[in-house]
Parts: sequence; structure tokens; C-alpha cells
Amino acid sequence: MPALEPGVLSGLSASVAVPSYDRSGLTAGIVHFGVGGFHRAHQAMYLDRLMNAGKAHDWAICGVGVLPGDARMKQVMDSQGCLYTLVVKNPDGTREGRVIGSIIEYLFAPDDPEAVIEKMASDAVRIVSLTVTEGGYNFHHVTGDFDAGNPDVVHDLQPGAAPRTTFGLVTEALARRRARGLAPFTVMSCDNIQGNGDVARTMFTDFAKLKDPELGAWVEENVPFPNSMVDRITPVTTDADREAIAEEFGVEDAWPVVCEPFEQWVLEDHFSLGRPPFEDAGVQLVEDVEPYELMKLRLLNASHQGMCYFGYLAGYRYAHEVAQDGLFAQFLLDYMDEEATPTLHPVPGIDLDAYKRTLIERFSNEHVRDTLARLCAESSDRIPKWLVPVIRINLENGGEIRRSAAIVASWARYDEGTDEQGNPINVVDRLKGPLMAAAARQREEPLAFISNRGVFGDLVDNPVFVAAYTQALNDLHRVGARGSLESLLSRS
Repeated sequence: MPALEPGVLSGLSASVAVPSYDRSGLTAGIVHFGVGGFHRAHQAMYLDRLMNAGKAHDWAICGVGVLPGDARMKQVMDSQGCLYTLVVKNPDGTREGRVIGSIIEYLFAPDDPEAVIEKMASDAVRIVSLTVTEGGYNFHHVTGDFDAGNPDVVHDLQPGAAPRTTFGLVTEALARRRARGLAPFTVMSCDNIQGNGDVARTMFTDFAKLKDPELGAWVEENVPFPNSMVDRITPVTTDADREAIAEEFGVEDAWPVVCEPFEQWVLEDHFSLGRPPFEDAGVQLVEDVEPYELMKLRLLNASHQGMCYFGYLAGYRYAHEVAQDGLFAQFLLDYMDEEATPTLHPVPGIDLDAYKRTLIERFSNEHVRDTLARLCAESSDRIPKWLVPVIRINLENGGEIRRSAAIVASWARYDEGTDEQGNPINVVDRLKGPLMAAAARQREEPLAFISNRGVFGDLVDNPVFVAAYTQALNDLHRVGARGSLESLLSRS
């Protein structure tokens, strides 16, 4: 069986689509930091779609890895000519395979930071994009300020230092473009962060000001940072996925990507040096992305939290198992209808009722096999951004908060570290220590968990929230996840 690389494309089975364009004629107009599964199932896929339509051939991607763990991606990309297989897992069990060719180069910054800087400083590059996860933006989780004390940042701020961070690399490239009389590129965040472009602007500008105040002012005034909303469930690739792809499509791919059929990208149309015709690939270009962003964060992302703790405690391990259970699905729909939707702004062009039904269908796709453990991880970063705002708005407006409070209670019960069958839970969270310590006390101190003001602010002082939370937590302890949901639904 052949290993995936450019020379085998013409001989692959007709069951897997391959690039119809000549990749030797592509030039890189985008440098992308963070070539993980999501980027390859999303932005790179949209560009490949354009290229297959005869467009955007001067907008190919040069990928960049910054972290030590990215060395493996460098090896795979080099061995496969930057090709990889994207497999869409449909709800009916069928799979659609497609070799993506829009990435044409991959640079590993620790080996050669100068090559990365010069790539971005070249006039061919007009966009620098990012999927570096929330942690890659280096902001303090409480204050939201740029963390200038990060050791790698401290290193990069030294005169003449070879940059280690994305901030150092991008800022040096912008400085060179400015010195050479080249207009700045657009910095386009594709991370799942509210106001991702605004966050990127603040963090990169703050770093640039620390490096050189005059340069920082120039970046602040001249570099566009469009906001975007991105969506596609992309589970971690497993060995079983690799084996299935080899068997079905007849090619060995060291790092394929699997995803659901659904895709969405809403992008503010603010670019300094042009952009690919994204709208021709299905991207929605808008002036203000916030309504779409809030829709996703408070319906999809918060619903993931609504299913993951309850489901895990009850013995489920995959998202589809929870969503296919009528009790849990009804709870999620009630949360979306009664608590999340009233907090949203009007969302132009979106049928919210259809969107919510589609979410349950997406969650129910058993072939994606999205794990509850993934959804339960790093909750202290997720709940405050996705669910707490829903609670606060509804408290202010006299709206419903019982289901949201129950989700918080399910997280507190999950952080006790055992499910209802007595099996240990591996809690993954940057605040694991203090949260689990609080959860261990909550049978005697019911408010111990929500007394963490760094996570919940002053919610512990609100009697309406406290009453709903303590009732939900008591139900979880008394009758378990399933019984607590049945009790909650009976009171609706």
C-alpha cells in the first residue's frame, strides 16, 4: 500500500478525491501558525475548495510550528509533501475522503526562526493566520492582560534575541516590512475565542509596544485583526482512523484528519492586502461577527458543557451516546430555548430553531466519536466564557437559570473525581487542584465550589443562583445525573 505523497495521487482509488489543480503553480500568500486537526479540516479545506475551482492559487498556505511538539507535524508534512487526507464522517456511516493540497510548505520555527520571519516579511504573504488555542494568546486568565512575565516572552523582548514565540516572530516580520516600505499583512485569528481578532490585536500590540513603543503604535494603527467565528467538530485522529483510511482509500497517511459534515466560518471583511474569495467557498463575510459568535458560544459550546458532565457521571463516554438519549437531548433543547436564546442578539441569515435542531443532530453523529473527556477538559476556561454570561444576563433580566445552574452543579459533582459507578475521573484543568479540593468539601459545604471568585465572580452572593445551584447539586448527590435531570424536567 502506497504512503501518501505527491507521486501517488494519480494512482489513488476514485473513492478519494485529489487536488485537480497543479500544486507546482501555487504560491504561499498565507502563513499559518498552528497546523492542527481543526485548521486542516477548516481553513485549509476552504482554500483547497477554492483552488479546485481554479481560484486563489496565490493564496496557498505555509504552515508554521512553534512548540516542541510540532516537530512531529514537520516530519509528516515533509514526508507527505504537505498532503493529508480529510475524511468526513456522515451520520449514516458513509465516509468521504479527500486529499487536501492547499498547504505547500511547513516551517519549524525552533530550527530556523529566521526562515519563518523572512517568509512573513516577503511581499507575497498578505495574511498571517492563527489556530494556536486559547493558551497561545498569553493573556492572564483573571485580568485578561498580556502576560509579560512569561519566560519565553521575556526572552523575546531582549535585544537581538532569536524569537521563540509567535509574538516575537510576527512582530519581527512586521518590523521588517515596515523598514522595507511594505504594507503590513492581516493577522487573522481562527481560534475558538470570543472576540478572537480583538484578543489577538491586544496581545500582539502589547508585545510590540514592549519591544518597541514606536513599532507598537504602528501595529496598533495599521494592522487589521478581523474577528471570526469558526465551527467544525474535529476529534483527535486515532490509530483506528488511520487503519480505516488505509483500508477504505488504499493509502497510508501518517496524520489524516476526521471531522463531521457540518462546517461554518463567519469572518469580518477587514483585510489590508486583499484576501482569497472566501465567499465563493461558503464563508460568510460580515461587518460584525459578534451575533454569530454568541450564538455558537452559548448554544453549541455551552451545550457541550451541558451534556459532558451529566453524561460522564451517568456512565456515557461519547457525545453521541448522550445526545441520542431522549432525556439528555430534551434537557439540552430546553437550555437552548429557555436560557441561551433570550441572551442572543439577532443573527442575520440564521434560523435559530433550525440551528438548534442541527446541533442535536451533530452531537448525535456516532461516527464522529467525540469523547466526553475532551469536552470536560479545561472547564475553568470554558464555563466562565460560555455559560456564566448566560446566567448573569438572565439573573439581571429575571429569566430562567435553573438549567444553567444545574450544568454548573454537574461540573462540581464531576470534579469530585468519581462517576456514579465509582470509577475514577481524570480531571484535566489548569485549576484542577483548588477545584477538586473544593468539590471534595461540598457535601458538607454546598457552596465550596462556586466560592471560587476567580471562576464564578460574585455568583455565590446571588440568592436566586445559589438556590438553583444547591438544589441541583443536592439532586445529583441524592438521585444521580439521570434522576436530577428527570426532577428538573418535571419542574419545567
